[in-house]
Amino acid sequence: MAALKKGNKASATSKPWRSLTLILIALVALTGGMIASGHKTPRLGIDLAGGTSITLAAVPEAGQESAVNPADMATAVSIMERRVNGLGVSEAEVQTQGDRNIIVNIPKGTNSEQARKQVGTTAKLYFRPVLATEPATGGAAPTPSTTDDASSRGAGAGKATDRASEKATDRTTDEGSPSASTSPSANPTTRGRTVTDALKADATPSATPSGPAEDGATPSPGGTDSRIQAQYAALDCTRASARATAGDSAKSTDSTVACGQNSQGQWQKYLLGPAAVDGTDVDQAKAVLDTQSGAGWIVTMGFTDKGSSKFADITGKLAQNPSPQNQFAIVLDGEVVSAPYVSQALTGGNAEISGNFTQKSAEELANMLSYGALPLTFREDSVTTVTAALGGDQLRAGLIAGAIGLALVALYLLVYYRALSFIAVASLLVSASLTYVLMALLGPTIGFALNLPAVCGAIVAIGITADSFIVYFERVRDEIREGHTLRPAVERAWPRARRTILVSDFVSFLAAAVLFAVTVGKVQGFAFTLGLTTVLDVVVVFLFTKPLLTLMARRKFFASGHKWSGLDPKALGAKPPLRRTRHHSAPSHPKEA
Repeated sequence: MAALKKGNKASATSKPWRSLTLILIALVALTGGMIASGHKTPRLGIDLAGGTSITLAAVPEAGQESAVNPADMATAVSIMERRVNGLGVSEAEVQTQGDRNIIVNIPKGTNSEQARKQVGTTAKLYFRPVLATEPATGGAAPTPSTTDDASSRGAGAGKATDRASEKATDRTTDEGSPSASTSPSANPTTRGRTVTDALKADATPSATPSGPAEDGATPSPGGTDSRIQAQYAALDCTRASARATAGDSAKSTDSTVACGQNSQGQWQKYLLGPAAVDGTDVDQAKAVLDTQSGAGWIVTMGFTDKGSSKFADITGKLAQNPSPQNQFAIVLDGEVVSAPYVSQALTGGNAEISGNFTQKSAEELANMLSYGALPLTFREDSVTTVTAALGGDQLRAGLIAGAIGLALVALYLLVYYRALSFIAVASLLVSASLTYVLMALLGPTIGFALNLPAVCGAIVAIGITADSFIVYFERVRDEIREGHTLRPAVERAWPRARRTILVSDFVSFLAAAVLFAVTVGKVQGFAFTLGLTTVLDVVVVFLFTKPLLTLMARRKFFASGHKWSGLDPKALGAKPPLRRTRHHSAPSHPKEA
């Protein structure tokens, strides 16, 4: 009796037009927002649009496995995002996978090789005083004296750039020797490369080292232990394996060895003192085309106030040393990219790195210096490239699968529910429209990208949504079988159907939420889409399906139980209307109405 009274009350107060108007306004508003934003289609993932997916694994230093922590991983993700965005890539995705992996998805139209260098390079930058240097094994003559031409002296070139060394004081004598009395900007043809980091004021060569001895003998600079000297003597920079591991275990406060290329493209080996400056003292770095001096593309750097003081202090101390101890090496990720000479203190708080830069190489270096060093070292585990053609084929296959699924569901509903199926199909179309518009809006809003698993989630959602309609329709049919007419049957069936629908959708949403929380990568696309469509199922059933069925129950075609309505009492085996009497002492018997 309580359920009957509740159903009668619902029937009396039901206002289906209000709910239908509300969902129509919401759909129109969302569609208008989608059109106004300029994003009329969902943003596609790498597997559908084409592009490159890079998997990077954090590599802890020996004996420091616990150094890989969530805070450092989050910092690395942030730096990688800024680096990739610095390339002009606005739709790249950088996210963690598990405890030690980072996935970088770069859409088509981007230079994948350039992006790989940007995201994976640690970019640890140091300025170290040069204690000794000489051509690598099999190279040219030993380190020149102070009267040699500056361009023949050691200068670093990074792997990603072909940089020649230049003098930091920008002025030479007729013979090429540094002149301590001239300003750094006097001679633009010999400008040194500017650095982006500040030097530590107390970091200077520990003693006055000497250059290589005659006949290529190993130098014996003061202040370095025998282990470092042995490493320097054994270092063969012509071997790629030796260059890759040179100075790997050295800390910034230790002396170390490193390799770099000089202006002739020959490999040079260096014995370097403790770092005087590191990358954290750089305020900003920019790639600039220097047309005034003809130096071409250069990288200009501005130091922080503290960095400016450090840089002025170390260059002032180095300027007092004889060659080659008046050099400082700019070391990026263990490789010398430049080794300019110093003839006087540089106090302007700015520096520049010049040489054989192209626009691309200058922008790459400036980008890495601007956004800082990664807190961890990463190894490239895998690189997957999906062509635009393959992505288009996969998208087409997904859409075809979705269309087939929708058609099969519609056909089943038509055969089983007849005219009643049009309410279900209309509800499916409204749900599909809301899903499409929300996916298009969520792309630029939260970075949602529609990938193949997400398409699968949308296809699965067709069945979940149809299941809600079936639950309600079957409850209505049960009420008709009990002898009720259509209008009260629609209202009486709703409370029970509503509970079943909410419980079912809650379970589906809970499963989607757990799946989203415990998985990473593309599987999250499936979970997100499943959760989104489950929520929309509740909205559509409450604001569209139920009100629409209420309106249709007022139409003669459905109310009279037409045989094609899907609600024919005879076809459903409905009982004649029954009237029950209530007795307290004995069971009552049904009586014909």
